[in-house]
Amino acid sequence: MKTELKEISPTQREIHIQIGPETLREAYGTVSRKYARGANVPGFRKGYAPLDVVRLRFKDEIKNEVLQQVLPDAVTEAIEEHGLQPLAEPQLHIDDAENVKVNGTQPVALHVHVEVMPEIPMPKYEGIEVTRRVKPVEESQVDELINHRVVQEAALIPVESRSSEIGDTVIADLEGTFEDEPNGEPIRADDLEVKLGDEAIEKSFTDNLVGVKPDEEKVFTVSYPQEFSSTALAGRTVHYKARIKSVGRMESPELNDDWAKSLDEGYESLSDLRKKLRSDLEAYAKSDADARVRNNAIAKLIEENAFEVPNVLIDSQARNLLDNFARDLQQKGVDLNKVENDFIQMAYTQMRGQAERDVRGAMLLDKVADAEDIKVSLDEVEEEIARMAEYYRSTPEELKKSLEKQGGSRTIENNLRTRKTVEALINKAKVIEGEWIDENAPQPIVSEEKPKKAAKSKAKSEEKPEKPKAAKKKTAKSEG
Repeated sequence: MKTELKEISPTQREIHIQIGPETLREAYGTVSRKYARGANVPGFRKGYAPLDVVRLRFKDEIKNEVLQQVLPDAVTEAIEEHGLQPLAEPQLHIDDAENVKVNGTQPVALHVHVEVMPEIPMPKYEGIEVTRRVKPVEESQVDELINHRVVQEAALIPVESRSSEIGDTVIADLEGTFEDEPNGEPIRADDLEVKLGDEAIEKSFTDNLVGVKPDEEKVFTVSYPQEFSSTALAGRTVHYKARIKSVGRMESPELNDDWAKSLDEGYESLSDLRKKLRSDLEAYAKSDADARVRNNAIAKLIEENAFEVPNVLIDSQARNLLDNFARDLQQKGVDLNKVENDFIQMAYTQMRGQAERDVRGAMLLDKVADAEDIKVSLDEVEEEIARMAEYYRSTPEELKKSLEKQGGSRTIENNLRTRKTVEALINKAKVIEGEWIDENAPQPIVSEEKPKKAAKSKAKSEEKPEKPKAAKKKTAKSEG
């Protein structure tokens, strides 16, 4: 057998193979005799037909089986001969396939495409310049967190002296039947809370549940619009029967020092609570800034170290991203069977770009880890498993069992190695402290004409406050 290796690209190799007549002749004889032993040929007893007759009658079948027997071994031998490590199944192409003869009168020529890992040069990673920008904490953010706590501490106070009105919360057991399916499975919801007048509540519910009292029954009909958020209800009419259990109004606590102390979280005053929330927001802002520094450093590492990435790795990561996207859609109630193929293809195409960056970044970080001689000890792996087990309220043994399906402790080791590598990258980077810039804020339109007179102005961009989990939540118990 003769072979020749050609480098098509850093990730693509092509092997030209010529299988000699003697190899083909031997396989041709073996396969022909096998067919002869079991062939039913008219005019001959089973297994007694002449070999030449069998070869003529089963020409195509024998040819295909000879090729299936000879080609895989030839390809494997050629790959080993040239020391290649394919990333995927090699793609085989027979030269002049229609005229190939397998009886040993001539050789068979073929070529194989093999995808391999490229030779990645040592990346330039020292001195990467990134800017660290910490978002300043505004008082409005502190106010928002406090208002959120006030809402959490609000209690539902029963209303007994009047009927329900806008702003009240009605608690009812609900049963509904579809007008077009009166004998179908009814809709049931017990202890349904309906805040009358709330934008999130279908207006028909507010209109029909204003003026009710506890222990009353209310019958009403709702015709849902075609564009209603629930596909099960969109465009359909439902007859409801509601049994009113209670009517109440949410009352929020008074915002003062006593309320802050009542949270049982160690606050001495409302001012003390505000300081703690501000401290939490500032810690979150610094943590977020550090995360952006890491992401930007990796992005620059990718940008400044170009090389060809194997398509098979990009496709694999793109499929992983698409699977995650599909799971997110399902969790949001989307029926994947109704999603258009064009949309799926568009999503996959967009994810290939992200997948390429993911794979390129992982390969570069692996080279940096080698350069920095980064290692992960068994103790570090065990400590990480213990920390994760505590977070998931499990035991290390249970977590290890669940990790076995995902590569076991090797996965933890790889994650730790990546984390330490990113830390090494940041330590070697040039991190500059800069002023906060809201990258999501609309940019001013700059005219191409040169103004006659320069004017000094200060533009303030509106920023949407962030909502970190800054303080311990306390569950409010409803009365009545």
